[in-house]
Amino acid sequence: MSEAAKTENLVEIKHLKEYFNVNVGFFKSRPLKAVDDVSFSIKKGETLGLVGESGCGKTTVGRTILNLYKPTAGEIWYDGKLIKTDADIKEFRKKATMVFQDPYSSLNPRMTVSDIIGEPLDIHNLYNTKEERRERILELMGYVGLNSEHASRYAHEFSGGQRQRIGIARSLAVNPEFIVCDEPVSALDVSIQAQVINMFDELQDKLGLTYLFIAHDLLVVRHISDRIAVMYLGKLVELADANEIYDHPIHPYSKSLLSSVPVPDPKIARANKRIILSGDIPSPLNAPSGCPFRTRCPHATPECAESMPELKELSSRHFVACHHPENIA
Repeated sequence: MSEAAKTENLVEIKHLKEYFNVNVGFFKSRPLKAVDDVSFSIKKGETLGLVGESGCGKTTVGRTILNLYKPTAGEIWYDGKLIKTDADIKEFRKKATMVFQDPYSSLNPRMTVSDIIGEPLDIHNLYNTKEERRERILELMGYVGLNSEHASRYAHEFSGGQRQRIGIARSLAVNPEFIVCDEPVSALDVSIQAQVINMFDELQDKLGLTYLFIAHDLLVVRHISDRIAVMYLGKLVELADANEIYDHPIHPYSKSLLSSVPVPDPKIARANKRIILSGDIPSPLNAPSGCPFRTRCPHATPECAESMPELKELSSRHFVACHHPENIA
């Protein structure tokens, strides 16, 4: 997708919050702040990578955007329109879909491949005749490299990579513009991961898709993303172009995360210093005051305990949420 085509925002997330009430005793509950005041935008034809360790709220962001979880607060804008009412959500789901993480549990074992892929067509009444439905299903299977003979088979007869292709074909059935990819290759063998990632790239070029690509494998994210957002404990801590965030990370958490990426060259790997964080990951049920990273940050000051730093633009298109970015070497 050309740079000129990436100037208009397709998705805008403003101050998104997703809290879950968790029982902590007799008739007592406490909010678990899975997503806490997150804002970002994604341009048409762009891929935004969303990374962070397990439990940081990445998947919850993706599911909340699609209203699979009802947002606690905040706004979701799509193509300049606020998604608010049930009618808005139904219309939005014709244009935005999701590829789930686990290809083993996200497909109904009692349905044939044809019925799995055709289910969105049935729900949204996107065909006039059974022949038109069948042709559309075969077209979608062709997009993801499946043969027409596979249509009458069941999901358990396929490998993990083939199952994920079925899931991707299903997500394409409504002819969407925006797809949330929730760790779509993490359950697959490494040899299959590259095939599926390349297929995402090809589909984006062919169909003009926009992706929110959620993952914890930083090499995969760099390969497919135009920009990368880093999350920690429900907060967005850094956002920049993919190469910029890899070559010049600013937030101490981003630096630690990127120092763990394996390098195939032994000499470079030996020269690289692994940044190991001290302390345990705080619970989102009992998050620290102020900056959530301060309990593990070597640069923390009393100011960090008082307030959460804003996500500010420190250089061109490079946003960081840190009180003391100038002190980080």
